[in-house]
Amino acid sequence: MKWDWGAVGDFMPQFWDGLLVTLQALALGSVISFALGLVWALLMRAPTRWVTWPVGAVTEFVRNTPLLVQLFFLFYVLPEWGLTFSALTTGVFAIGLHYSTYTMQVYRAGIEAVPVGQWEAATALNLPVTRTWRVVILPQAIRRVVPALGNYVIAMLKDTPLLMAITVLDMLGQARLFSQEHFQFTEPLTVIGVAFILISYLASLLMRALERRLVH
Repeated sequence: MKWDWGAVGDFMPQFWDGLLVTLQALALGSVISFALGLVWALLMRAPTRWVTWPVGAVTEFVRNTPLLVQLFFLFYVLPEWGLTFSALTTGVFAIGLHYSTYTMQVYRAGIEAVPVGQWEAATALNLPVTRTWRVVILPQAIRRVVPALGNYVIAMLKDTPLLMAITVLDMLGQARLFSQEHFQFTEPLTVIGVAFILISYLASLLMRALERRLVH
C-alpha cells in the first residue's frame, strides 16, 4: 500500500480540531485529578472513621471500575436522572475523577514521606493546622510526588481515545471519521500515533523541568 501525502493534507484540518479537543480533555482532566486527588488524600487523614471510611469506599470503587464503564454511566445513565452534560464535559470529569483515585495515593505517599520532625517543629511553633499544611507539609510533599504525577498525565493522554465511545471527536474520533468517509486508514491513524508520541514526550519534558525547578 502506497503512502498518500494527499490524504494527510486532507486530514490535517480535522486533525487540528481533534488535537484541540484532546489537549483540552488532558489539561482539564489533569487539573481535576490533581485537585480532587489532594482532597481525597487530606480527607483520608481525618481523625474520624465517619470520613475516612466513605472516602476510602468511594475511591476504591472508582479505581477498580473501568474508565469506559464510568464514561458510559455518566453519559447515558445520569441523563435519566435529570443530569445532562455535554460529551466533552462528561469525558473530562470522568477522566479527572478516575485518575484522582490514583493521584490520591501519590499524595498520600508524599505526605507520609515528610519527616516526623517537620510535624513536631510545626507543633512546637504552635502553628495552626491549616498553616502547617500550607506552609510546611504540602510544599515538601508535592516536591516528592511531581515525577509520579507526570506519569499519570501521560497515562491520561493515552486514555483520551476512550472519549470517542461517548461521541467526543478527539484525535482518534476525527481519524475514524475521516477514514470512514475516505476509506483511507493508514495515513490518519499514523498521524495521530505520531502526535501521541510527541505530546507524551513534550509532557515528560515539561514535568522534568517542573521537577528540577521545585527541587532547586
